Amino acid sequence: MTIALICAMPMELAPLTKKLGLAKATVAGVKMRVGKIGDSDVVAIHTGMGPELAHDSTEALLNAVDGITRVVVFGITGAVDEEREIGELIVPEKVVNSLTGAEYTPAPDGATPHGVMWTTNVITPVHALAPLIERGVVSLDMETAVIGECCDRRGIPWSVRRSISDRATDGSITEEVFKMANMDGTPNPKRVAAFFLKHPHKVPAMLRLAKGGKRATQVAADAAIAAARNSL
Repeated sequence: MTIALICAMPMELAPLTKKLGLAKATVAGVKMRVGKIGDSDVVAIHTGMGPELAHDSTEALLNAVDGITRVVVFGITGAVDEEREIGELIVPEKVVNSLTGAEYTPAPDGATPHGVMWTTNVITPVHALAPLIERGVVSLDMETAVIGECCDRRGIPWSVRRSISDRATDGSITEEVFKMANMDGTPNPKRVAAFFLKHPHKVPAMLRLAKGGKRATQVAADAAIAAARNSL
């Protein structure tokens, strides 16, 4: 039995790697972390940000590792309203790919799911949130639906554990902020420096965003580990 834990960014993978004591490995050209939960094998990857990288990396992992019996998608997510607390755990009932309208249903895993997660490849403006809320959307991300689709095609059950790192309502994540990271999820030092030179007044807001992200990655990692254990 092998459980795959999939996130988008190195900052999401780091706390999980530390908590489980995972080791670096390369299998069939795919870089990953490997280890154990109980008697079961664990593999973990970060895909990079966005639907395309999520699809390609997930397919590569599922092709490289034989016998994956469960996938847990984990990491951070952005709230669509002011009600969600930073660090709140989101276990969605449905995940929607905004590019296609397709809906995906995570497999039962003992948790009580609630609401819809909306996977998109664009920054969602504040004025576009109300229609999403009416549809039951509770948070936004950029990878989950695509990963779920890859799993469904292969008949592999999958579940989701994401934690709120920011709120789309406050406009903290703009295209300019988003581009401070490379598509593989690593920081882009030149863009970070340019941003703060241009917007020195935004330093406090960015520090709050970083703090929220750090808290959310810890919550998501703990929840992903618990979900993996529950699936054994």
